[in-house]
Amino acid sequence: MTESVPMTNKPDDDTPRYLTFVRTEARLTPEQVAAIAALRRRVAANRQDKAERITDNTLLRLAVDLLLANADRIKGDTEAEMRRALLGEEGTAH
Repeated sequence: MTESVPMTNKPDDDTPRYLTFVRTEARLTPEQVAAIAALRRRVAANRQDKAERITDNTLLRLAVDLLLANADRIKGDTEAEMRRALLGEEGTAH
């Protein structure tokens, strides 16, 4: 397993945190978009400290960190093969 990528972008006191990130685009399925939004709502509702805003992008950054931490498990020639190698035979997260 590879090391997790530490968060190095520390915003100045006056800079909104989201402006310290690089804007990028990803193509997701409608089911992925709905699932991320539902997860965000659940996570946000269950937090004790609500000082930091949790967004869909927050969860996507966590997912990227998790993917990179498990990069050595990714094998295959197609998205489906790589998904199975990463997530198991069913190809879904547990």
